[in-house]
Amino acid sequence: MPAEGAHRVGGFRTAALVLAAVCAAGWGLTACGGSSPEPGEAAEPGSTPTPPASAEVRLPPLHAGFDYQIGGAYPPPAGVRIVSRDRTASPAPGLYNICYVNAFQAQPGDEKSWPADLLLRDANGETVIDEDWDEALLDIGTAAKRKRIAARVNEWIDGCADKGFDAVEPDNYDSYTRSDDLLTADDATAFITLLSRHAHARGLAIGQKNTVDLAGLRKKTGLDFAVAEECGEFDECGEYAAAFDDRVVVIEYTDSGLRKALAGFGDRLSIVRRDVDVSTPGSAGYIRRTR
Repeated sequence: MPAEGAHRVGGFRTAALVLAAVCAAGWGLTACGGSSPEPGEAAEPGSTPTPPASAEVRLPPLHAGFDYQIGGAYPPPAGVRIVSRDRTASPAPGLYNICYVNAFQAQPGDEKSWPADLLLRDANGETVIDEDWDEALLDIGTAAKRKRIAARVNEWIDGCADKGFDAVEPDNYDSYTRSDDLLTADDATAFITLLSRHAHARGLAIGQKNTVDLAGLRKKTGLDFAVAEECGEFDECGEYAAAFDDRVVVIEYTDSGLRKALAGFGDRLSIVRRDVDVSTPGSAGYIRRTR
């Protein structure tokens, strides 16, 4: 990822809480109880059970106008009710705001700010890099390291909460698929569960970013909704819709992807077509369409 405030896009099909009846019926909120601790996590010294989701946690509205602004904030177009912005930006007044956080990988050039042992390394001691975005993978391969990495990411989540965002979008859930088999899906789900607990404790909903293969684990991980890139293009929208009860925001980067997403789910999901750079109005490549 080029810089904080930029984005991850372009074909990464990176693959919630059980709603308590009283909460769902009365308020449409997330569950009053959280997910179970991952094996190994609860055994850590000082670990605590998953805190209940706050009564203030709000889910994104269903089938609502959506804009993806992680490449730069600007006044949302008419009809937008949900907006996603980078954690360095401020939320849009009066809308449902999702806060983007690069949680599983280090920003380009930022790897030196991480303790050396928290960067994933291969058998030769070399840092494992996501070559597409020049990002070092974080080593979430043990419970102890997950806890240390989560402590830093949770500070960013705190910043999202303090600014008034409604939800958080932790990116690169699928980094294990680029780890040369050094990390597993179990490592990823254990780590996202730590982030879910903290987000809920701070009154934030938390979205699953891509990673369709793990969508069926939403109850275990405590994820509330999905942020799906190119699910129309790759025929994955139905899997997200089924796993998250249609509470899915979709970003397509091609006209064909937009057509497919709208044809199958235009009356159910929140769908937008953006340019690959997720640029701002006035930029040469700016694209935003909903039909």
